[in-house]
Amino acid sequence: MARQFFVGGNFKMNGTIESIKEIIHRLNDSKYDPNTEVVIAPPALYLLLCREHLKKGIEVAAQNVFDKPNGAFTGEISVSQLKDSNITWTLLGHSERRVILQETDAFVAAKTKAALDGGIGVILCCGETLEQREANKTLDVVTAQLSAVAKEVKDWSKIVVAYEPVWAIGTGKVATTEQAQEVHAAIRNWMSKEVSSDAAEKTRIIYGGSVSEKNCRDLAKEKDIDGFLVGGASLKPAFVDILNAKA
Repeated sequence: MARQFFVGGNFKMNGTIESIKEIIHRLNDSKYDPNTEVVIAPPALYLLLCREHLKKGIEVAAQNVFDKPNGAFTGEISVSQLKDSNITWTLLGHSERRVILQETDAFVAAKTKAALDGGIGVILCCGETLEQREANKTLDVVTAQLSAVAKEVKDWSKIVVAYEPVWAIGTGKVATTEQAQEVHAAIRNWMSKEVSSDAAEKTRIIYGGSVSEKNCRDLAKEKDIDGFLVGGASLKPAFVDILNAKA
């Protein structure tokens, strides 16, 4: 079956009211492949700014969400608050949070379950470090991260898996098309065995890690690469070129 191409833009901790309004204006006015699903993830402070000004058809994601309901959790945002604000997606498991904030696979899985139970889609990040890749542990690491989620979640219809080799994030290094396709195919094979053949067929597996307008078209040709999670390039005019990678 044909999986809808998916491109997410992760702004990380970047942007001002002025610069994000410029991005919104550019996206609203741009011509991009209508068959591509587009989701942007601004810093939490600007979620409502984006939601209020983006045209219909472009969705907004939080960069994180907590695994508990509303309550005494200073600094966190709940699933119900995102839902109330018409924020339809969240990023979870990004390597920067796994590494810097020591988020465990189990914690990422708990947040994933909370988001899905509350009706929010999840862009679920997984990936290995350079040391792990050189030790031939890529698939062990990635499947361990996904296995934690599989223990908590049976319905993967609202999950987009984002494979992001940590060594390629923001470094300018990119996995070759062959390297990326190999891991994507292995993830799909793992899903077929551990989740279901239906989930393996329907779940979109997207690539992240220094994706640019220069490499996106070649990556998009691979049969198991269903889109991209874009970092720095999502802040630039070239993001529109990436949205057209399949066009």
